[in-house]
Amino acid sequence: MKNLLRFAVISALLALVSVLMVAPAAAQDEDDEGEGGIVVRSTFGAGPDTFSPIYCTDAACNDVVGYMYINLVGIDPEIEGWAAGVPGALAESLELQEDGRTYILNLRTDMTWSDGTPITIDDVMYKWEIMGDPDGAYPYPYYVDTYIESVTPIDDTTLEVVFYDAFCGSVDLLSSLAPVPKHVFEQYDIAELQDIEYNLAPDVTSGPFLFGDYRTNEFTVLRGWDDYVDATLGYINPTGVIQRVVADQTVLMEDFMSPNGQINIMEGPAPDRKQEIRDRGQDGTGEYQVYTFSPGDSWDYMAFNLADPTNPQPALDEDGNHIDQGYHPIFTDPLVRQGLTHAVNIDAVIEGAVFGEGDRMAAQIVPGSWAYDDSIVPRAYDTEVALSLLAEAGWVPENPDEAAGPDNLLVCDGCLYATEVDPDFAGTAMEFELITNAGNTRREAIATVIQDELAQIGVTVNTNFIEFNTLIDRVFGVQDFDTYILGWRAGYPNDPDTTQLFGAESDDPESQGSNPTSFYNEEYFELEAAALDPAQTNGCDREARAEIYAQMQQIMYDENPYMWLYVQNGMYVARSNVIGFDPYPGLIDWNVDEWAVVNP
Repeated sequence: MKNLLRFAVISALLALVSVLMVAPAAAQDEDDEGEGGIVVRSTFGAGPDTFSPIYCTDAACNDVVGYMYINLVGIDPEIEGWAAGVPGALAESLELQEDGRTYILNLRTDMTWSDGTPITIDDVMYKWEIMGDPDGAYPYPYYVDTYIESVTPIDDTTLEVVFYDAFCGSVDLLSSLAPVPKHVFEQYDIAELQDIEYNLAPDVTSGPFLFGDYRTNEFTVLRGWDDYVDATLGYINPTGVIQRVVADQTVLMEDFMSPNGQINIMEGPAPDRKQEIRDRGQDGTGEYQVYTFSPGDSWDYMAFNLADPTNPQPALDEDGNHIDQGYHPIFTDPLVRQGLTHAVNIDAVIEGAVFGEGDRMAAQIVPGSWAYDDSIVPRAYDTEVALSLLAEAGWVPENPDEAAGPDNLLVCDGCLYATEVDPDFAGTAMEFELITNAGNTRREAIATVIQDELAQIGVTVNTNFIEFNTLIDRVFGVQDFDTYILGWRAGYPNDPDTTQLFGAESDDPESQGSNPTSFYNEEYFELEAAALDPAQTNGCDREARAEIYAQMQQIMYDENPYMWLYVQNGMYVARSNVIGFDPYPGLIDWNVDEWAVVNP
């Protein structure tokens, strides 16, 4: 009966999905197991382009995939760290050996895929096989190249994972070995796995929710899985979860703020509505349940391309040697990057983009992190300093007798690197493209402020707002950009390891690594290795590590591969009729299987 009701609800939903006319469930009786209403979340601009647990990299995809698949280890919100033996983790125990680089994991035998096939050590080993095969195009190749040396089954339920070196944060990377359904994937060549039908309709999963339906850039529907073994209540309380794709953040907010809106849970509301949400929350007695934390964990930045955008190259060759990646005619010079940052009033960016709901960043570590060095002060807004740095870099007003500005553009006069790219570049005005994702009003506002600010010193910025997935492909794959605006979310549990964002292994157009700016600094890489080394940090002592991260922040401040902007204040919101909403910073829905959505 419950299954019939669940499918009936989902079917009715799909019939009306264009307007998402989902009626909230009535208040539950104790016998109404698994009929706890539909949790409706959202993303805007574009939805997932895959549901593969292997190739999922963006936030919209991860939000959905996280509901459908278990992990090898899980997050314990009480300790804010990765652990074995928590719900949704295949490993029931985890032991670090005396060498500091070997983990022994004992795996559970009571978990199954949704088709009833047992989840075994073979599913973990198959994931490892994909990670290590270049044809698998695993999006984080540095996990294998830099960190994980071997994964070996000791017996049917015992796994040995050996890292190349003992390093702080190694337990975090065990999550990369989350099991995948080998019995589904092994029928394909590994090189085919990025393009199989399963990726858009995964019919064999392992988490608390099953795939229901999907329409590109419209919605994703999941339904509760009755047989999920780790359900806290013995069943999955919500009938299902929907991720609805809306055009932009304005549409999202109008739906959520409307009494008749369908979205009932929201992460990171529009900054200009946060105070209204607080007011309407009324300390827990109003329309909304509001959870805030500051500084938050999500940050925005403008990135510079430091390499030749006409001939993108990976940072490293097959032997790990640095490849000559050429020059960007404007941005290879750090003086240019520093000067442009001084020319932008980032306080105005914070006010215009997030209505003051943010804190400035000076480098790569968010202010809320234990590794943050508050002695490094963000660059001051100072156009005189900006023009001095730019002049030192060979960019001067076309008419030197007048102040730089919209009618007196900065031009190349001995500018470093530009003539290496094109000997005829001398006299060329500084002009570049700034791209970001259409529909994200916050980022569009950032781009507009930067465009206006730089125009005042004679720099022409051509903004281009494009569809999100197209943007991602262009930035991380094609790498033909000048500059772009995107954001990151600091990892949870928090660890300031930036190998994924700035490591040389992550600069590879073919694998769409996360360092498309082509930042490369060997001193920085050496410090990163030291900060992760127990032998150099008194056994991963945070104070010892923080001293090293302070040096790394200074390098990032000087190198300025990003125009460091701000970290947003954190806010999670649920309608008052969402029962069980109890978030932690970084974990909005850790107990979603218990939630119920009832009539207000």
